[in-house]
Amino acid sequence: MSGNVLVVDDEPVVLKSCDRILTPEGFTVKGASSVKEAMGLLQNGDFDIVITDLKMPEMGGIDLIRWIKEQNPATGIVVITGYPSQETIKDALHLGIIDYLPKPFSPALLIDVASKAVSFVKSKGVEEIKTEEHDVSEKANEIKNVIDTNRNRPGGLIPVLQQIQEILGYLPPAVLRLIARGLNIPVSEVHGVVSFYSFFTMKPKGKHNIRVCLGTACYVKRSSEILAKLKDLLGIEEQEITEDKKFSLETVRCLGACGLAPVVVVDHDIHGAVDPVKVSEMIREYD
Repeated sequence: MSGNVLVVDDEPVVLKSCDRILTPEGFTVKGASSVKEAMGLLQNGDFDIVITDLKMPEMGGIDLIRWIKEQNPATGIVVITGYPSQETIKDALHLGIIDYLPKPFSPALLIDVASKAVSFVKSKGVEEIKTEEHDVSEKANEIKNVIDTNRNRPGGLIPVLQQIQEILGYLPPAVLRLIARGLNIPVSEVHGVVSFYSFFTMKPKGKHNIRVCLGTACYVKRSSEILAKLKDLLGIEEQEITEDKKFSLETVRCLGACGLAPVVVVDHDIHGAVDPVKVSEMIREYD
């Protein structure tokens, strides 16, 4: 994948990391440490996508997104944020961002999101977004049929989200905007429901999704060792999917089952008092 990328973040480590990760993948990367600097670069250069933080001194990412949409609406925008369910994400979705990156992000996730964003910009349509397992264009009719069937149904949003997630496996931001338009409701309302219910996800997951609790009760009982063991066994980091797409791995701060600490949830199965030494036995149950 090749494309011109502008990264906007007031943290130098983020700028350096994006450059270090994306350049070997064929991207041309430039960095800006402020919104004003980014505007100057955008006026004098041609970028396929802008990857921007939301919280920065003086002017924030939302100001930059609005400016880009006015000056060059063809430029794709990806948001970096440590708080993906905050109000500003809703504003960003309403303005038409392509995707978002949670902080901290893994190299694989950055490459994946940047590649899809550039592909989206160059194809000029949601139907051409490539996912880990699906081409949305192949599912476009199914998605539209779900929306049309529930358009005039009271409380139709949740059934629409459930059915489309079953079709795609997850709910990318571009699809949330499609649902909002189809149901004639604000995209912030769609995002609010997706963020509130843990059943919904905006990121692709494996056939079996593993969640490791790192809350205090679980952490003191060696949940960090469990996480390290899982990373080693599966060969992936947090927020990543195994090559065979069988497993995905994530962490949570609390699962509400402190009495069972340390807790690991695989799909809907709760595993309590997990022994780090026996993690491989637990995983074999899902092979």
